[in-house]
Amino acid sequence: MNVPLLDLRAQYLAIRDEVRAALDMVCESQNFVLGPQVAALERETARYCGTSHAVGVSSGTDALLSSLMALGIGPGDEVITTPYTFFATAGSIVRTGARPLFVDIDPASFNLDSSQVEERLTPRTRCLLPVHLFGRCAEMEPLLVLAARHRLAIVEDAAQAIGAHTDEGGRAGGIGTLGCLSFYPTKNLGGFGDGGMVLTNNPELAELLRSLRQHGSEGRYDHPRVGGNFRLDELQAAVLLVKLRHLEKWIEARRALAHRYNETFRALDLEGPDALVLPEIPKAGRHVFNQYVVRTRQRDDLARQLATCEIVTAIYYPTPLHLQACFTFLGHTEGDFPEAERAAREALALPVYPELTEEMQDQVIRAVRSFFQGD
Repeated sequence: MNVPLLDLRAQYLAIRDEVRAALDMVCESQNFVLGPQVAALERETARYCGTSHAVGVSSGTDALLSSLMALGIGPGDEVITTPYTFFATAGSIVRTGARPLFVDIDPASFNLDSSQVEERLTPRTRCLLPVHLFGRCAEMEPLLVLAARHRLAIVEDAAQAIGAHTDEGGRAGGIGTLGCLSFYPTKNLGGFGDGGMVLTNNPELAELLRSLRQHGSEGRYDHPRVGGNFRLDELQAAVLLVKLRHLEKWIEARRALAHRYNETFRALDLEGPDALVLPEIPKAGRHVFNQYVVRTRQRDDLARQLATCEIVTAIYYPTPLHLQACFTFLGHTEGDFPEAERAAREALALPVYPELTEEMQDQVIRAVRSFFQGD
């Protein structure tokens, strides 16, 4: 039996009638850009994430870029972030003309190590950009204290973490100055293409973002600033409104699968330095498991073995950002961020999605056990 990393077709089949009705409604209206579906999605997403405002944009990348633009980040500025994340995080910083300052990760959470941030601050630092990687919130309280002390903005990259909570109860995307969501199809709340959202409790920033997403306009042909074409389509919003109604049960299904993986691997004595390092499940916060990522020094061999068993896995992320060719101007070399580099060598995502059956998960577990312990 083939076990995919993610099965979007299975999700679609379960909600097909709802989705088609929503799409038909938009097609009948012939209103395709920034219409009532986008407005409704903004209201519902803000409510779900606990913010006053939400601004729909064209992608998670554009959510990051427009957020930095709204804060006036530009040439000469520095933004602190993690080197172990999807490219868009640092790419968006560089596109504004600013410079990313990387801080190594906490090996247990894969997120920015908040204890190392203050020593990286300089007079040019304007913003902190933590990432809630794989669906687990970064440690935000120390960052909030630092931001207040040094008058820094915080932009949360919550692309993989809608519905996640911190240990203190804060909701991903609604804790900092601005929060960025992605609705790429593989996300826990994914559309039928690209889409994103910026969350904030600041009404002035929300209004500025609405201008920036339409080329900086404030009325037809009136452009007091340069923005971009960052608009969210009505068709995407209609699909996402349907899916948002199901998001909580999908998250709980992912969490149950992650718990079962962890408990079963431990019962099989597969947790340890010579086998698997399992993802931590916070006692107080909520990890939403956009990915279920284990670590092993035998990562590549394990991935190959699982492939022979028709089990699809993925590597997030094989080259940390400070070692990407396009960022050589930052002057980093191998060894600068050892925990990010080690995660890049060891991390492997196993299948986790709401429609994954117990039989399919058992197949994954048996294959992992066979790799480490033999048949």
